[in-house]
Amino acid sequence: MVPDSTQNKSNSKELSRIVMKSSGIGNFTSNRSGFYGQWKRAVAEFIGTFMLVFVAAAPSVISASSHIQIGRSASVVAPGLVVMAIIYTFGDVSGAHLNPVVTFAFALRKDFPWAHLLNYWLAQLLGSIAAVGVLRVLFGPVGHLGATIPHGITASLIMEFLLSFFLMTIIFGTAAGHKLVGHNSAIAVGGYVALAGLFASPISGASMNPVRSIGPDLVSWSSNYWWIYIIGPFAGVILATMLASFLRGKPSQDELNAADG
Repeated sequence: MVPDSTQNKSNSKELSRIVMKSSGIGNFTSNRSGFYGQWKRAVAEFIGTFMLVFVAAAPSVISASSHIQIGRSASVVAPGLVVMAIIYTFGDVSGAHLNPVVTFAFALRKDFPWAHLLNYWLAQLLGSIAAVGVLRVLFGPVGHLGATIPHGITASLIMEFLLSFFLMTIIFGTAAGHKLVGHNSAIAVGGYVALAGLFASPISGASMNPVRSIGPDLVSWSSNYWWIYIIGPFAGVILATMLASFLRGKPSQDELNAADG
């Protein structure tokens, strides 16, 4: 026989675990939700996003500054490779979201707490602005500071919607299959980013990331097309979240672990 007090404590712990999971808090709250833990996550997102935007924007800036053209293939494959490296580096710290729409989609699916959404968004935006700012200091206001420039408004909007839908579907799939895929999710996500750039960069720049496009616009004080890179990606990940719920049901513990690092 288990004493009543012991049984009550066990029931209380189980109830707390169920409530945390059903609230979409998961490991995030139970493990590293303190002030220091949040700072570590924010720093990881800032540095990771800085690295991504710096590598993505640099080819246009360096080509214009040096008058030595960096090939399109190299320009679009480089961000995919750096995403891969960042996931391996910071995936266990912050989940390596690097992208506001990824954070939003995880929160929408209850893999990530809404209360921490703005922390991630701010870190990501500041990382992007800082990366473009460094490029401007080093090379001057050349090459549109690596801005994503659409070629056809409607085509670019639809392309960003589709690319973001595909990206988030892959992220959800690798997160749900974390035990099978493990850290090799970095290969799937980074590989897709490179692939999308290879065929879609002439249309929309294959951004899939609002802060990747907003950073150069803010630093250069140009905001003609920013809305394409907000509406398209957000709409895409909303559809991806709906698809994930239809195909996979409620989030698994593997998803929670992948989302919070």
